[in-house]
Amino acid sequence: MPMPQAPGSGSGGRSRGRVAALVAAVLAGVLVVGAGVWFAVGDGGPTDDKKPVAKETAAKETAAPGESGPPGERSVTRAPTADDLNAQRKPGDSRVLFVQKNEVDLPGGGTEVYGPWFAGDLVTKAAYRTVAGHAVADGTEKWSLPLATSVCAAPTLPTTDGKIVLALQSDTSEGATCDRLQMVDLATGKAGWSARFQRIGVWDGLSKVNMAVNGDVLTVGRVGRTDAFRISDGKHLWDELPGNCQPFGFASGPVPLAATSCQEEGPNDHAVQHVRRIDPATGRIQWSYKVKKGWKVDQFYSVDPPVVSLRQGREKWGILILGDDGTRRSALSGPAADNYAPTCGFQEADRGRNLDACQGVAADDDTFYIATEAVADGGDISNAVAAFALETGKQKWKVEAPARQILMPLRVEDGRLLMYVSPARAKEEGTGKGGGILALPSGGGDLEPVLRHPVAATTVERTFSPPLVAYSGGRAVLVQPLLSRADDEQEQEQVVMLGFGD
Repeated sequence: MPMPQAPGSGSGGRSRGRVAALVAAVLAGVLVVGAGVWFAVGDGGPTDDKKPVAKETAAKETAAPGESGPPGERSVTRAPTADDLNAQRKPGDSRVLFVQKNEVDLPGGGTEVYGPWFAGDLVTKAAYRTVAGHAVADGTEKWSLPLATSVCAAPTLPTTDGKIVLALQSDTSEGATCDRLQMVDLATGKAGWSARFQRIGVWDGLSKVNMAVNGDVLTVGRVGRTDAFRISDGKHLWDELPGNCQPFGFASGPVPLAATSCQEEGPNDHAVQHVRRIDPATGRIQWSYKVKKGWKVDQFYSVDPPVVSLRQGREKWGILILGDDGTRRSALSGPAADNYAPTCGFQEADRGRNLDACQGVAADDDTFYIATEAVADGGDISNAVAAFALETGKQKWKVEAPARQILMPLRVEDGRLLMYVSPARAKEEGTGKGGGILALPSGGGDLEPVLRHPVAATTVERTFSPPLVAYSGGRAVLVQPLLSRADDEQEQEQVVMLGFGD
């Protein structure tokens, strides 16, 4: 799987509030996607190409930070420290490495948090007008870089040598344009080159930004236009390409896949889209796959192999598998009883959101893995993970999550599917479950524990809903994707990042 960190770094408009449901079944060459919605995968389908210390035996959940008490008498619940939580660890539990509280004076509407990005022994996040690097081992801030204006977009992945390019607003006024770029060295916190990209025309001016990193190239996509910059020195490489089809976003990773929109019938008609492999340094098209008119490229669940989410409006949904040469390989089909629910932003991709912004999906050479929708059973909520053969699109197996917990695939590594498992609130004394990282052999089988978070951390962990999750070097980092504005005292007790490890 080409995405070693968690997807989810948004592009000026990330929201994790909507999850889609896909119900798949093959009937007369038709894939059913979403209850009552039809999506053809053959002829006529979406493609035209084929915290406190415990006083009792059981560890207790620590109160989450925030306000408590009746209105007018509310007090702020202090965020627990890592020491508070670790004092309640049981044998086999990982340590809480750090509990990072908010250090940013938030704007009135709150802010998104971008990252996390790893560089050596540092993990970095950006929020509002600050980007900061912390030691993964204990959360100590190693550097902090103030920014002149607000971050409005960022790629999901940095470069392999630890560089990131952030998109910034043009000024501090309300409604300022997102049109500035700032390169940052994640190892040192030093600002590198800066640049500005032009917003041309109404649609470009209104659209938000899709950002991606492919090798040493940054692409900045918007409706009808993409700009490419060399990350090492900031050189502008290309913008509008020849012809009536323009990429509006790439996916980060080793294979530079892009979504393009084509103006065919009139100045406002961009109904035909393609999935294309495009050399990010030159803009040269290497292969192209045409999506049926009316259908749009929604997300790239994987770039190697290419697994593409397609949508028609907000109801119809399909998942397409392509070969390395861009030819159609298969489309997913599965039991009608299974609803599939990767966690993605709610905006249309071509109106602003990174095209690699989903959690809950993973792929290897021959299998695609996807989380199912969480289902309530007697008040308990749980889900499953299903595996599909890339060659046929058929479901191979499904594994149920532990009771009262949710599984979310992250990536495949060394023949194992790595997954984040959510914590479960105690229904009665001693029945709480910590979150953590689980593994599953890629061929299916039993869930294997990789990292078990302490039960004491459950309440604070559950405030991340859902978290942006990254697992690297035996450590899990959870980031709160959205921070809400409150009074200063409460604001400073918001936990924005958690670290777990041995």
